[in-house]
Amino acid sequence: MADDDSRTKVTILTANYRIKGYIDMIEGARVTDYFIEAKEFIALTEAEVWETGGRQVCVAPFLNISRDHIQVIVPGAH
Repeated sequence: MADDDSRTKVTILTANYRIKGYIDMIEGARVTDYFIEAKEFIALTEAEVWETGGRQVCVAPFLNISRDHIQVIVPGAH
């Protein structure tokens, strides 16, 4: 598990889901920089996936999210 200093809490919105969890970044880095440097997927730990309507779909210790489906990424929001 990564140091707490390298974990950043995020909320990701797609067309159908709200996904909450943590991304591992270098301390002091910006989420925008992380997103630009990411390949096809963004890795999230302690992930929670919710339908737009509010029903929880799943909880997972690790989840890969396709960059192509991300519409909004908000740091620190939970």
